[in-house]
Amino acid sequence: MTAGRLADSIGKSEIMEINGYQYFIHPLSDGVPSVDPKILEEAADMIISRCDLDCDIIVTAETMGIPVTTAVSLKKGIPFTVVRKRQYNLPGETDIAQRTGYSKNSMYINGLKKGDRVVVIDDVLSTGGTMKAILDALINRIGCKVVDAAVIFGKSDVGDEIFDEFGIRVKTLFDTRIVDGKLTLTH
Repeated sequence: MTAGRLADSIGKSEIMEINGYQYFIHPLSDGVPSVDPKILEEAADMIISRCDLDCDIIVTAETMGIPVTTAVSLKKGIPFTVVRKRQYNLPGETDIAQRTGYSKNSMYINGLKKGDRVVVIDDVLSTGGTMKAILDALINRIGCKVVDAAVIFGKSDVGDEIFDEFGIRVKTLFDTRIVDGKLTLTH
């Protein structure tokens, strides 16, 4: 699977600085500019080709993990659930304390049970805080079996070792770095 259009679109991303951090802005991580369905489909196809999707359900984090997860769900016929930022107080709801490099939030998972085989898909792995919190809740609190995990963009030097306690290697479609104001990527 080549990453032609998607890789080209990443290379054309705008770079901006927010509170001393440099970020690139891309439709699949930020929703702006508008999401090209061909690029979304390419990202979904890459995830499908690289992940073990022998699972009962796909789990994604609100908000920007939803588009690519929806595309994978439609292509593979696998249902998905969203880790939400809003509490619903439904029976079995699991709260997650999410800590990233720049924020601290609560998130909530509904609709999963012990023994569910899940795959986690998200848009970005930056500090690893969101992914770690989700994996911890799924494995240690709910009792799910995490089959695989994938993100579109790796935006930092987070190494696999931060997920060793879960026995998971998060697959990254593109490792991205901003060096001297220029975006570099590998895949």
